Amino acid sequence: MSSVYVYAFVCVFLAGIVRGFSGFAFAALVVISVSFVLPPETVVPAVLILEVIAGIHLLPSIWRTVHWPSITIIVVASIIATPLGVYVLANVPAEPMKLALAVITFVAAAVLATGYQLKRMPRPAETAATGAAAGLLNGAFGIGGPPIIVFFLGSPLALEAGRASIVASFLAMDIAGLIALFAFGMYDRASLTLTVLALPALVAGVYIGSRLVGRLDEKAARKGVIAILMILSVMMGYGSLMAIRGG
Repeated sequence: MSSVYVYAFVCVFLAGIVRGFSGFAFAALVVISVSFVLPPETVVPAVLILEVIAGIHLLPSIWRTVHWPSITIIVVASIIATPLGVYVLANVPAEPMKLALAVITFVAAAVLATGYQLKRMPRPAETAATGAAAGLLNGAFGIGGPPIIVFFLGSPLALEAGRASIVASFLAMDIAGLIALFAFGMYDRASLTLTVLALPALVAGVYIGSRLVGRLDEKAARKGVIAILMILSVMMGYGSLMAIRGG
């Protein structure tokens, strides 16, 4: 196994621990960290497969608490927007994609850090806009989570319903993303190799993370994850900007 894949294995393992503990940030952590050594068009297809695997086993346990009125609108809008995001991934050069990924991740992390809260459930049009943004980001970067996380964790819904809705949204969007990526021929040998090598890291990481639930301060851990995302996004953004200027 080359040093690149060893690095990717470690990144997936650590992100898996976060996923098992908090239920979010796996895709963002993996995409932005592994994209330092592999192009986004290799990383994103692998991450979507890993996300589907991570989410399927949770579906039976969260089914009854999902907020279906919002989920239905979000999923439909995200499915419509996902192919556009995949088109961007397939046609935009790696460095501009990395720069855009860095900016989007930083902004999303900054919003989450503020603890933004809504006073009411968003209207159908606002819910559809959230789904479309998530689908576009999921297709292009494999990280459709930020709009969904801000939407549900910032909503008046109970925390359990919000988390369940996030998991269900992720799973539906990732399946739509997989279909679109296959349609665009984005699954090559490199992305499939990364998927196979990273799968044991995901399983081990999620298992360890799930065992930490109730043993660690969730708010402190979430702040730490957000800080890491912001630091990684600044590093990636700076490196991509220098590469673009140098080119």
